[in-house]
Amino acid sequence: MTATVDHTGNLRARMTGTVVAPDDPGYDEARRVWNGAIDHNPALVARCADVEDVVTAVDHARSCGLEIAVRGGGHHVAGLSAGNGTLVIDLRSLNAVIVDPAARRVRAGGGALLRDVDAATQEHGLAVPSGEIGHTGIGGLTLGGGMGWLTRRYGLTIDHLLGAQVVLADGRVVRASADEHPDLFWALRGGGGNFGIVTEFEFAVVPVGPVISFGLFFFGLDDGAKVLRLARDLIPDLPGTVGFQVIALCAPPTPFVPQDVQFRPGWALAVIGTTGEQPDADAETVHARIRAQAPAPLFEFCTPMPFTALQQMFDEANDWGLHVYEKGCYLADLGDPVIEVLAGQVARRVSPLSVVHLFTLGGAYCEVADDATAFGGGRSPRFNLFLVGLAPDLAGLPAERAWVREFYAALAPHAIGSGVYINTMMPDDAARVRASFGDKYDRLAAIKAVYDPDNVFHRNANIPPAR
Repeated sequence: MTATVDHTGNLRARMTGTVVAPDDPGYDEARRVWNGAIDHNPALVARCADVEDVVTAVDHARSCGLEIAVRGGGHHVAGLSAGNGTLVIDLRSLNAVIVDPAARRVRAGGGALLRDVDAATQEHGLAVPSGEIGHTGIGGLTLGGGMGWLTRRYGLTIDHLLGAQVVLADGRVVRASADEHPDLFWALRGGGGNFGIVTEFEFAVVPVGPVISFGLFFFGLDDGAKVLRLARDLIPDLPGTVGFQVIALCAPPTPFVPQDVQFRPGWALAVIGTTGEQPDADAETVHARIRAQAPAPLFEFCTPMPFTALQQMFDEANDWGLHVYEKGCYLADLGDPVIEVLAGQVARRVSPLSVVHLFTLGGAYCEVADDATAFGGGRSPRFNLFLVGLAPDLAGLPAERAWVREFYAALAPHAIGSGVYINTMMPDDAARVRASFGDKYDRLAAIKAVYDPDNVFHRNANIPPAR
């Protein structure tokens, strides 16, 4: 304990921000991460007030032999932003969002949440294409790729990244962009947190909102195969402005869901119109086809909606403290064997909180050259499947973990390789890192050797430096 106290006092004397140690009030809150199943006890939490604090914390950790964990939003399912005995470099105070609407640019601190970025950009009818849960951190989401409702129209979050301020393992602060440290800039766009601590992102923003068109068609569990086949037929003809997802979930207890349907398991088709027109003609064409070709839905809900509300629609269902286990894979299509697995495995779900998301990746997602960024998902049309086991407490987690693993094993023969979207990677997926980056892995390892030769930043989908 004496060593820890000495470390704490030394770091406190050097930082503008605060340092939280195990005996301090607020320690349990400081070490907490989104996934309630993760219970780590860091040696120290350095709540950095500015980039100089981040440099100081990195130097302190290295000089004291402390493992570094980097915390942005704390939302990663594996909980790698904390760790037993680590020094957590906490970026939550670096959350400023500055919009330049004339230049269509935004700068966001490494600790900003998606809802912070959305609120600031939507004041000008602009957005950074990002994820779908407002309390996700922009940092981790971006470094892994970043996909959500706008991916079909505008591509991944990394496709809009213009530059980043990065604290390197040796304490240097550099800007990575197309013109400065271009190899590092390439690696940051999809290569995860391997290369440094990003304290500020600069994005190009796109016009969307402030109102979008939201359409939700909810079907019974027994209609799963029919709904999936309909989705397969719809997707090739989707307008480029439309976001589209297939989701297996229990109907939420919200006012727009009929009371007799609330909590019932089923399948949903979500249609997002992004033109800003009301009604949105592109979305309406998709609604019409669903009404004409789908089995009778248990309900439908189609309405204009603020974009910020869409971006936070899943916040409560994915609230902090839930116990989570997740796996994922990429699927080339919804062939009959895949549909059979999806429909059958969803029916075996245990917890009513657990969900399956099929992200439709096409349109603008496919317009970026595969080698333009480090993102490992490949840019051909595909689905990214999220299998998310959610339990309200630790006792319920083993059943969800078993369900997710069985589900994934049944789908694996139909997947595109064995890679995974790294933002969904669990600790037991470590063997999938190389496969997830494919031919890009060796280039990433060489860049890692330049910017982090000692693998200081390894609490991530880790790519050891090339030797």
